[in-house]
This record gives sequence, structure tokens and C-alpha cells, in this order.
Amino acid sequence: WKEWHPGFPLSIDAHSHSDLPRDIQFDNEKGIDFILNYSKAMENLYINRFMHMFQSSWSDFADFERIFVRISNTISEYVMQHWKEDFMFGYQFLNGCNPVLIQRCTEIPKKLPVTMDMVECSLERNLTLEEEVKQGNIFIVDYELLDGVDANKTDPCTIQYLAAPICLLYKNLENKIVPIAIQLGQKPGPDNPIFLPSDATYDWLLAKIWVRSSDFHIHQTVTHLLRTHLVSEVFSIAMFRQLPAVHPLFKLLVPHMRFTIAINTKAREQLICECGLFDKANATGGGGHVQMVQKAMKDLTYSSLCFPEEIKAKGMDSKEDIPYYYYRDDGIKVWESVKSFAEDVIHIYYESDEVVCEDVELQAFIKDIYVYGMRGVKASGFPKMIRTREKLAEYLTVIIFTTSAQHAAVNFGQYDWCSWIPNAPPTMRRPPPTEKGTVTIEQIVESLPDRGRSCWHLGAVWALSQFQDNELFLGMYPDEHFVEKPVKEAMAKFRKNLDEIVSAITERNKNKKLPYYYLSPDRIPNSVAV
Repeated sequence: WKEWHPGFPLSIDAHSHSDLPRDIQFDNEKGIDFILNYSKAMENLYINRFMHMFQSSWSDFADFERIFVRISNTISEYVMQHWKEDFMFGYQFLNGCNPVLIQRCTEIPKKLPVTMDMVECSLERNLTLEEEVKQGNIFIVDYELLDGVDANKTDPCTIQYLAAPICLLYKNLENKIVPIAIQLGQKPGPDNPIFLPSDATYDWLLAKIWVRSSDFHIHQTVTHLLRTHLVSEVFSIAMFRQLPAVHPLFKLLVPHMRFTIAINTKAREQLICECGLFDKANATGGGGHVQMVQKAMKDLTYSSLCFPEEIKAKGMDSKEDIPYYYYRDDGIKVWESVKSFAEDVIHIYYESDEVVCEDVELQAFIKDIYVYGMRGVKASGFPKMIRTREKLAEYLTVIIFTTSAQHAAVNFGQYDWCSWIPNAPPTMRRPPPTEKGTVTIEQIVESLPDRGRSCWHLGAVWALSQFQDNELFLGMYPDEHFVEKPVKEAMAKFRKNLDEIVSAITERNKNKKLPYYYLSPDRIPNSVAV
């Protein structure tokens, strides 16, 4: 173990990929060279011709199309055509690449002094705002975590800005989620107005762009880096340290740890290190992303990694109330089938709870995760030991689900949702507006990333969204660590369950303009390897 930054989950004690034990390195180190891959991505996307234009602004929204690669009939193209619409903005909170922040609003927070007068024209049920809240029709996304985070200062020629917005959303009569109020800072006041759909077109559009940019930062650093990559690395290190290769739980988990330590080591070497690629185009580069992970650690709890519990805690569990939340629907199906598989394997090797308690290797594994990964923080809710088969099944489900499904859900949609740059600006070059009625299209374009940063961003989201050449998807276990017949049968049952989920998702997505497929098991790699 090694501490990479104070307060982070501990990571592997290695400076570079070549320091790692050979058996956990990538087969081919060139394949994961970020510098090479991003440059290759920019060549493939034919955008390297703009690379020397750091600092130069685009001329208008249409100009962004000069680097936008048209892959027809895809989500990315749909985003480009519809990104300004309130429906599209709201939809992404449910089914975009960061579908984990939205929660039901049980009361309007004091720091967001929205009045009935402000939002009346957005409400469709002839109810007051209070009544809409009581009926469960109001939702909220709060980017408080970004408050006080330092913006990137690594380029003296470009001042970059961050905001910490609060966004109020409404479920309309069509059951669509749409924004009804946006405040761009945490402290209410005359220079922090609440922007509304009834405001001037560009005022409202810029407010939404600021929310999308803030969402991008939380997505990259908290949802993706901390809550999938770093957590999976903790599971991986603890497994290699404490479970011998003949242990059934080692055999169960090892396919879900493939290349995770390697990819994270490479990322610390080239991507998120000081002066790494992350600093080039992101407003949270240059140290802001480190502050964000440190702040986000307090919300990294065991229950928040239990998928159904986390959905419920956010008040987002009712299919009847919120019918178009495919991330939730597909995630729960995958969670259930992983859990059922974990239970089957546990029942083969542990005939009673007593056997679980007495498995010293298992207990050392659990303890390692708590002490080093979670830094021994009691409030994390991570168990120090496991006493029952039921709890063990849940714990193994958390590990397998996080390393496979959760990572897939938040990683592989990045090109779809973030390649149209006004929909996910990685940086903003003007401060958030402090008054209404002054925003022009020129001002918006000058706020958005310059040409050079746009190209880096596009190369990055494209490279991150690619599967490996020899990708192994959920339920594919070609290495045959297990030889016992009952486990082979459990695996066959698991694959059958997963195939049924694939069929159901394929059926649902038929003829949809915006299909949701990130949690389809045939698109969920076994491990965090990109």
C-alpha cells in the first residue's frame, strides 16, 4: 500500500507500470499509453490540425462541428442536435454518463430561495411549489462539492473557472424531468441570481451550460475516478495481499481485477499526475481534482456502493413515479443476477455462517479493505469483519458490481454524451454570470473551451470510451480458475440470467431515438481496465 495523496484510499506502492509484478501488468504496455492513445485518437478523429490553436476561441456553436466526428444515428449526433432543449438537459440526469446525482427533493433548501412566482409557469399541475414537493414531483442536483475547489492555473494565458450550482428539476405531466431553476453559486444574494426557463434565451442556456460543465467535473473525478477506479484498486490490492490463489474467493474475484492496478498506475504516471494530460483541458486540473477526491471521501460509504440501497436513499426507486430511469432498472437487474451468482458460489464452499467466521484469509481480506482502503474510518460503514453468508454475498456483489457494471455505466458513455463540447465543457474561460439580461452568444462561445482544449477533450473521451481488443465481458471466465462441477453450473446459470437481461434491454431499446445500453451485460467488461 502507498498513500498517493493525503486522505485518498491507499493505492499500489509503484511509481510506474514497469515496477508492477509481471502478472498484473498489461500484456502490451503500448496499448495503454495514454499519451499515445490520445494522440492516436486525435489523428483518427482528424482533429490534430487544430491542436496548435490553444487559446483561440471558436467563432460560434456551428464551428464546434469542425472537430465533431459524425457517426450517423448515434447518441452523440442526437446530443448535438438537441443539447439546448430542456428535455435533453433533464434526461441526462437519469440516463447520461453521470446518472448518480439526481435525488428527490423533500424540501427546498434555504440556500436556494426559489419562490412560486419564479417557477409558476413551469409547473403543470395547478399546485403550489410546496404541494409539488410534497407529491414528489421536484428533484434536485447540488454541486456543493465544487464550492471552494481551486480552478486550474497551470496555463498563465488562460484563466479558468469553476462554479458550484444548484439545479431544481420538475417531473412534468409527460413524466419527463426538466429543469425549472438554476443558481450558479451556493450563497444566495443579488449577484447570484436564480436563472429560469422564462429568462432570456442565452441567460438560460449559459446557466445550463454551467451545470453541464460542473456535472462533467463531478463525473470524471468522483463518479468515475474515485468511486470506480480507486475503489476497485483497493479491492484488487487487498485480494492479492490476503487471498491465496487456491482460495475460492480469489478464483471468483480475480477476473474482476484484471488490469485494474495497471490502468490506475498508468493514470498516475501520465494522466492525473502533476502536469499530466488531465491538466491540459480540465478546469479541475492542477490540483482541483485532488481536493475534490478528498472532499468526496466522506460520502464514500459501503451502503452507497450497494446499488439498490443507494437508489432508494436518493428517493429514486419507484418505477411508477419515475418510469424512464433505465440506469436504475438495468442496474438493479444486473445487481440481482450478480448477487444470485455470489450466493450460489458461497453456498458451495461455506456450509454455514460459522465457516465464514472461521475463514481467516477472508477476514484478513475484509480487514485490509477497511483499514487501508477506507483508512479505518468507522463512518464509511465498511465492515471490519463478516460473520454471515448473507453479508458475504452482499459484500462480494459490491465488489463485482463496482468493478464491472458501475464502471461500465459511467465510463463507456463518455463519447456519446461529452463529445459535443457545449454539452460537457471540460473548462470555462469566463466567470459565471452575476446578473440577468446581459448574456450574448459571443460571451457563451468565449466561455467555452478554446480549440486546443476542445481537441484534447475530444481525444480523451473517445479513447476512454473504447473497449479493449480482447475484452472479456461480464460472465465470461475463459481462464477456468474453478474446476468443480457445481461452480461450472453456477456460472452457466449466471450467464443464462445475463443473456435474459441482454434480450430484455435489446427489446426495450428497439426503435428508441435514445437507446440506453451501458448496463447491457454484453457491454459490461469484467473489470476496470480502461
